[in-house]
Amino acid sequence: MRSTLCVFMFKYLKLFIIFIFIFSITNLVFYYYHINSSSNQNNAEIQFTVLSGQSVKQIGQTLLDAKLIKSKFYFEIYVWQNNLESKLQAGDYILSQQMPIKKIVEILITGKTLNKEKIITIIEGWNARDIGAYLEKENIISKKEFIDKVEAETVPPQFALSDKANWGGTVSANLEGYLFPDTYRIFQNASTEDIINKMLSNFDKKLTQEMRDDITKQGKTIHEIIIMASIVEKEVKTEKDMKIVSGIFWNRIKNGQALESCATLAYILGINKPQYTLEDTKIDSQYNTYKNTGLPPGPISNPGLMAIKASIYPEYTEYNYFLSRSDTGETIFSKSFDEHVMNKQRYLK
Repeated sequence: MRSTLCVFMFKYLKLFIIFIFIFSITNLVFYYYHINSSSNQNNAEIQFTVLSGQSVKQIGQTLLDAKLIKSKFYFEIYVWQNNLESKLQAGDYILSQQMPIKKIVEILITGKTLNKEKIITIIEGWNARDIGAYLEKENIISKKEFIDKVEAETVPPQFALSDKANWGGTVSANLEGYLFPDTYRIFQNASTEDIINKMLSNFDKKLTQEMRDDITKQGKTIHEIIIMASIVEKEVKTEKDMKIVSGIFWNRIKNGQALESCATLAYILGINKPQYTLEDTKIDSQYNTYKNTGLPPGPISNPGLMAIKASIYPEYTEYNYFLSRSDTGETIFSKSFDEHVMNKQRYLK
């Protein structure tokens, strides 16, 4: 009797062990299936937020509610089994329903959060139209919105440019020329005003007190310097050339001559040409420095620090004319008009 009972118990124990083994294997298969398979084939990006202090259970429930995982249970098991609960980081993430649990957890523990900042680079010599087009291309703000804001605003009082003795601007002067070229970090949802204020603030920092004092000592205004710098920036590229061209232009103003800057024609026409026609030089505009003497009413671009310094600290030479070679871009200077005409025939083809 006892022997029969032992045989019976051994048989059932054996079946129980087999059952446990099958059950364990089945659960293991289900476990690996769930952590390595996606909840959906939809690859649409979903912004997902992990709040500071959220537990594994709370995060799992939020993932389930967002249909990013099929099973909250297997999410929790995977996190706990791998001792990752303390490594889940708060933040905003971009996830998709195609991601398996394993991939989602990997993102949540490595802190690959949604980048809320964007880097933009404003190039020396760009005008508001150029900057607006660039910002629109980068899907930040529209070109029209940016230009409208630049044209509607005057330089804010907090930048010391409102000091009429040093600023020398008019009430109608807009922000063209003061949108300092540089590389900026901005938030993805930055407004036009946010971006402009960054540029203006940067301009205010770059224009040192020493530079401001030297402008005043020369009997000039910041506005005049920025207008000159905006022209110099578009005419030549190197620091040495900028200083010499600045000297030529300041001398022309001193002598009552027209600046005759091709850069101002390019600004009016919106076209860069190796040579402008006689008809181009007669275009009716306050910015036409072939028809009008002195500086134009406002900047034609947003100059960099090198052009601004060249306009404050020009180099006066015996040169009176210059041109840029059409093949190499090299600046060719000349002392007389006849020499300049010869250089045009030789280098502008």
